Amino acid sequence: MRMFTLQSSSPLGRRGRIETEHGPIETPFFFPVGTVGAMRGLTHQDLIDLKAQVLLCNTYHLHLHPGEDTVAQAGGLHAFIAWNRPILTDSGGYQVFSLRGLRHIAEDGVAFRAHTDGSTHFLGPREATEIQWKLKSDIIMCFDECPPSTASRREIETAVDRTLRWAKTCKDTHERLGNSGTRELGISVQKPLLFGIIQGGLHFDLRKKCAEELQAIGFDGYALGGLAVGESEEEMLSVLREITPLLPKGQPRYLMGVGVMHQLKRCVELGIDMFDCVLPMRIARHGTILLSDGTDLRITNAAFRNAHIPIDSASPSDLSRNHLRSYLHHLFRANERLAETIACKQNLGVTLKMMRDLRQQMDTPYAETFVTSISVNP
Repeated sequence: MRMFTLQSSSPLGRRGRIETEHGPIETPFFFPVGTVGAMRGLTHQDLIDLKAQVLLCNTYHLHLHPGEDTVAQAGGLHAFIAWNRPILTDSGGYQVFSLRGLRHIAEDGVAFRAHTDGSTHFLGPREATEIQWKLKSDIIMCFDECPPSTASRREIETAVDRTLRWAKTCKDTHERLGNSGTRELGISVQKPLLFGIIQGGLHFDLRKKCAEELQAIGFDGYALGGLAVGESEEEMLSVLREITPLLPKGQPRYLMGVGVMHQLKRCVELGIDMFDCVLPMRIARHGTILLSDGTDLRITNAAFRNAHIPIDSASPSDLSRNHLRSYLHHLFRANERLAETIACKQNLGVTLKMMRDLRQQMDTPYAETFVTSISVNP
């Protein structure tokens, strides 16, 4: 039996815990994104040193290579990548729908050509759910349609309706595998948590419809997708203000694709528990360094050539405490891969520490506290 426990709620946000087969996850938290089962420039030990609780991996990419059957034969994704903490896999929907010109949408899923070699594939709600079961993830996501932020209302409405139909198929497949998964898949599988994804663009009525109908189907948690894709920060926050209060208090809430530091804090205040984003790592690889004091710097600027001081003396990363800004500037200028490792460990470490600090602040006595423990996967 797996549980989500909402431990407290205050103006700072919600404090809770998700129990999984591979250990607990303290909320609110941020996912490191290990798309293919690894993070560029960082080892799993680096993640553990930074106190990462969980890893996010990508169904689309793992399906293309090495394939879910190969992973299953290795004993599942945890065994395959040697990571013994919780794993969430996204459904691959975002990646498939980003392949404009390479995919065709049908009622039962999407036929597409892989971006890697042009090979043909089909991915739908049933396939995405079965793949994630074979990967033996702790938390799996429904296959949804994620329209671009520039789409018309009619296109977004169509995407919401399709997302809801596919969510029902995901849930039916999930329940079927829950009853026969070990026999049907040929491997020993514990039932993961299944999250539905709320779409609807910036249209409050479509978001509300999607949220309500997903709850009628019933999921272990609820994610908001299709945000942080070009809309303004205030537009994103306005959607959260409208929709988050409609979600069950006793189940986790996941905002997909948000990783800007000040946005994370504001979204936690609005009741979000889970976040993922490649942004901290992406900007690190291009020389933007997030610092412990909340500022950032562009380490490739000439001003840092002779900056013989630690990169960040208060950093969660030992590399940033021990190496000089001038040295990191040199490594970037020399195109040395160590530059990427130092920068990525710094940015991820600062992001994860901010979430720990928020949790610690919520644990202080002044928070309005109540405890709700609800079984989300009997």
